[in-house]
Amino acid sequence: MADLVMIGGMVWTAVEGSPIAEAVAVQDGRIIAVGSNQEIQELMHSRTRVIELNGRTVTPGFIDAHMHFISGGFQLSGLDLREATTPEEFVIRIREFAESVPSGTWITGGNWDHELWGGLLPRSDWIDPFTQAHPVLVQRLDGHMALANSLALKMSGVATKTGDPPGGFIVRDEAGLPLGVLKDQAIALVRKVIPPATVEATKRALQSAARHTLSRGITQVHDMGGWNNLDMMGWANLEVYQQAHSEGHLPLRIYSVVPMSSWRRMKDYVSTNGRGDDRLWWGGVKAFVDGSLGSATAWFHEAYLDESENTGLTTTDIAELQGWIEGADKAGLQPIVHAIGDRANDWLLDIYEDLVANHGKRDRRLRVEHAQHLSQSAIGRFSKQGVIASMQPYHAVDDGRWAAKRIGPERIKRAYAFGSLLDTGATLAFGSDWTVAPLDPILGIDAAVTRRTLDGANPDGWMPEERISLEQALLAYTAGAAKAGFSEDRSGSLENGKLADLVVLSENLFEIHSSDIGNVEVDMTLVDGEVVYDR
Repeated sequence: MADLVMIGGMVWTAVEGSPIAEAVAVQDGRIIAVGSNQEIQELMHSRTRVIELNGRTVTPGFIDAHMHFISGGFQLSGLDLREATTPEEFVIRIREFAESVPSGTWITGGNWDHELWGGLLPRSDWIDPFTQAHPVLVQRLDGHMALANSLALKMSGVATKTGDPPGGFIVRDEAGLPLGVLKDQAIALVRKVIPPATVEATKRALQSAARHTLSRGITQVHDMGGWNNLDMMGWANLEVYQQAHSEGHLPLRIYSVVPMSSWRRMKDYVSTNGRGDDRLWWGGVKAFVDGSLGSATAWFHEAYLDESENTGLTTTDIAELQGWIEGADKAGLQPIVHAIGDRANDWLLDIYEDLVANHGKRDRRLRVEHAQHLSQSAIGRFSKQGVIASMQPYHAVDDGRWAAKRIGPERIKRAYAFGSLLDTGATLAFGSDWTVAPLDPILGIDAAVTRRTLDGANPDGWMPEERISLEQALLAYTAGAAKAGFSEDRSGSLENGKLADLVVLSENLFEIHSSDIGNVEVDMTLVDGEVVYDR
């Protein structure tokens, strides 16, 4: 008999070929039946809690396959530059934030996007006059560029004589003086002098992130650690997750990923501690091939249109990265590797192909994070090689406003190729890359289905041939993401015996027009059959 039933709605199970149901029954945190209203009513007793759906949609809890969870929690209470659409507003927001915090406080976060004001990069002298008492390092929304003020540059020793680090770049004037913008590995030159967050502050960030995440219908996240994994934040996060879990304060499911550079440490950690449980688990290790399109550091075969000498860069020495991938694979860990440019993706798929040839076949779930810009030959390789494309659909409608000016009309045809990848049989796992993009699967689904760019310039879809169906988008946020995190045996679909992680949406998704998907709201989120968010 059920201790909870949800009845009178449209229950989408994420089981391909399964008919749409009307109701679902839960007992002791697990699903015991999915079916018609009459079938589920037969499992009710006097103490069964009944949630009347009144025609609303129920889906499996959404799974965000790529985000920066703790970083996002800190960002919720930090400086927000995401909506600054002019240099003047950018400056005003930093000045007002500086006035609100004690002298000496590091000002971080930010998430600015210089494309919103035409592409002019910010400079330290914009903000120096009112941040003389505050070291500043505020990142671009993709995490691959950051602006430091002069105080932060001085504290970290970055000056005219400072050379560009491998995998990074310091933007300078004609005399060689740093202008404040640092790209990729150059960000670490300043980040290394920022005091680490306290455990208590990190715990508060965890709970803040969890509340925000559950309100968006997300019941499971794959946490990729700190920005760019330029530090060991992934390990600090895992320790905080472990403590919160042992105290019963981990309100959602987390796959905790650490930097691949520390794969030997993770190998020993798994040997000592196993791989976790259905609330918290580990075993994934992340690395980077290249940077980002917005920072002009994604690695391409051909140069950027607006920077004729620039083909991007590799943020990690590729010989060293290959060694990490091979070592992690031999240790039975899951390689999770960022690749954005077409050359980066080709290189990584080659490495993955050699990995299987040299180490033998097994259930690896090799992942390419982002897979944004692909060569024509790469599109078919994901399915053929069994590689998961872990993608973030909101990036398509964000970048689609300006990406063509960077890489031209031909390469842009293979940008965010959701439809083409699915046509070849590839597995897609969707996420947000929060805080790079909003933490909202509904917006991600809308982006994947409609591909309407944020500027309204593409009402019929940007590269509309790459649009996918509503069900395909839902599968990427549920079953596909579960597969990417080795959790499909217990989550990602509504089937008997699986964990009762569910979402109630405000509308019947399958009856509304696609243009209205973005307006749908999360009414309720359940984890283990317990209501953890109720709008």
